[in-house]
Amino acid sequence: MEVTSDNDNDRDLLMGADAIAKFLGITRRQTYRLIYDGLMPSFKLGRGPKATVAARRSSLRNWMAEQEARAA
Repeated sequence: MEVTSDNDNDRDLLMGADAIAKFLGITRRQTYRLIYDGLMPSFKLGRGPKATVAARRSSLRNWMAEQEARAA
């Protein structure tokens, strides 16, 4: 089991569609489409219309590597 500090976990977490979009280099709309279609690893914090979309940088990096491998 890998031990990480709270600070490492905080840096790994992207909060909001804008932060995720910036990390991926895509638009906010594209981010929401990927999330809505279930194609991108993400999760919601909270419930209802006030829920915040979040994702981990590490999960997104793994997902991008999988996408790249499929395209090769």
